[in-house]
Parts: sequence; structure tokens; C-alpha cells
Amino acid sequence: MARIITPAEALRRVPQQEPFRFVDEILELEPERAVGVYRWRPEADFYRGHFPGNPVTPGVLLIECMAQCSVVPLSIYLFFRDFEEEAEKFQILFTDTAVDFGRVVRPGDTVRTEARLVFWRRKKLRMQAEMRREDGTLVCSGTIAGMAVIP
Repeated sequence: MARIITPAEALRRVPQQEPFRFVDEILELEPERAVGVYRWRPEADFYRGHFPGNPVTPGVLLIECMAQCSVVPLSIYLFFRDFEEEAEKFQILFTDTAVDFGRVVRPGDTVRTEARLVFWRRKKLRMQAEMRREDGTLVCSGTIAGMAVIP
């Protein structure tokens, strides 16, 4: 019988840690869907230079947040379901993305990423994702992908 990973267990297994962890909670985790949230810390050092007097969260970090809230936990979930005996050997890496941005994220904002599985095969995963602020405003959306490698 396949092992099913809970959202809390998947979060514990996300390898990124402070100061490069951009997921606070995995709200939902199903075979074809993941939902996670993150609150952008106003004290984060990158805000001092991006941009002084008008801090904005860098787009590359928004993409990383999307990956940590969706691709990484869903990959962990699918690995334990499909390859339980091998799951601990692999590291999930972000591979590519095509994301459109529409709004900025400020220090202190909380964002919610919701992503749906497009494909999962040969230890590769692609998802269609969107990130929204707490008020529902769409920040960005697009595809995001990852793959498992043995480090």
C-alpha cells in the first residue's frame, strides 16, 4: 500500500530553510493539487535594497515561493506514494517556469499559492500555478516545473 504524506509532513520535508524558506503552511495536498501560504517578513534583508524607500518583493523570490508552496510538497507527496522505498534518496529541484506578473507584493503581505498538476512522469512534475494576496488580488500565474535528482 502506498504511503500518503500529510500536508504537515510534506512541509517538514521541504528542504529549504531560513533565510531561504518561503512557505509557512501547506493548506491542501492532494494527488493533483497543492495549496500553500507565506507571509513576507518585513525584516528580510533583501527589502533594504529592493527598493530603498519603496520595498517590493523580487519576482524571482515570488517564483521560489510558488515552487516551495506547490512543486516541492506535491513532489514529496507523489514520491512517497509512487516510490516510497526510494523517496529519501532524491532531492526536488526547480527546473523552469513561465510566469506572468500583474501586481507587487510588499513586506508583510501574505500570499496564497494554488497549483494544479499538469503532468507527473519520469520523476518530473509540471504545475499550473497562481499566487494571490489575502484579498484575492492575483499577483502572478503560470507554469512551474521541477524534477527529482540524486544529490
